[in-house]
Amino acid sequence: MDSNRTEGNMIIPKEPKLTEEQLKEIKDIVNEYNCKIQPIEGIHRTIYALLGEEREQVMINRILGLDYIDRFDAIDSPYKLMDIHSELTHHQIKVGNSIVGTEPFIIAGQCTIDPNNPNYFLETAHAVKEAGAKAIRGGVWKPRTMPYSYQGDDSAIKILVEAREQTGLPIDTEVMDEHQLEVAMDAKVDILQIGTRNALNYSLLKKIGEKTAGTQTAVLLKRSRAMGPINELIAAAEYIAAGGNPNVMLCPRGTIPQVDGYRNNPDESITPLVKEKTWAPVIVDPSHSVGRAKYVCAASMAAMAYGADGLIIETHVDPKYGIGDDPKQALKPDELKTLINNVNLIWGLTKKK
Repeated sequence: MDSNRTEGNMIIPKEPKLTEEQLKEIKDIVNEYNCKIQPIEGIHRTIYALLGEEREQVMINRILGLDYIDRFDAIDSPYKLMDIHSELTHHQIKVGNSIVGTEPFIIAGQCTIDPNNPNYFLETAHAVKEAGAKAIRGGVWKPRTMPYSYQGDDSAIKILVEAREQTGLPIDTEVMDEHQLEVAMDAKVDILQIGTRNALNYSLLKKIGEKTAGTQTAVLLKRSRAMGPINELIAAAEYIAAGGNPNVMLCPRGTIPQVDGYRNNPDESITPLVKEKTWAPVIVDPSHSVGRAKYVCAASMAAMAYGADGLIIETHVDPKYGIGDDPKQALKPDELKTLINNVNLIWGLTKKK
């Protein structure tokens, strides 16, 4: 076996979920072998990951001897949970009224919410719903290269929540630290976005997994701008799942070196390579990949042709009045509507029935 590979063990009960007494009994067993149990709650059932380096046959036999255990699955993979052959391969991620992967999952909205002009965001939210989007994106906090640029404001979370109340669509925003995570969780944000700068911030990824464990909260994990191997992206997702939340979607968003004329190096073509390794849905970000509104539609359709499960697209009712990236890379609602119609056509051609 490759020295970088480890066996990931999944404990599968006969019933959809262990009782508290049953879980305690198993925890007592594995603690003797310096291991721990992490429940991973799905829509229909809970599985139990065995985490730790010890793989004692006596421990396994003791667990298999329990009358409420169905089986003990071993995965020969560096990813105990995110591997395409793990028990989670049938896991479904439900966001709002959508199950990701059953239809194009389109997230759309402004790069940055302007607290001084909330109506722009609320109008945009209604417009993206009308265009066919399944969720609303809006930046409450924004990472900036320069410390003097607008960094966002906690108060903008109220505007984001108001957009959900008015439209009924789930909401997405980026979090960059534990304070922002707490604010977003208090607001019951539906999708927590991890941006390219934090894609390898393992302590934050672990904390997000732990804080969202047992909830329906989804996590959109972007690919690091400087990230090379696809394995690194999946391994980063493993931190979130190992914390207890398997609702992870992977997001190619362009890398370096930059292609002349584009903001980054478009990487939607990695989608089938990702899907060969993991069951996680792939949601491509063409807005940051190409960085110019006039190229976003072509990049979006390419992503869907490569097999993406959805897109996250910056959209603004009047981009010239936007802040952050919106003036240069946001689509207008009518452009988004046309794009979504085209995306649905491509989906019908490429996705297996």
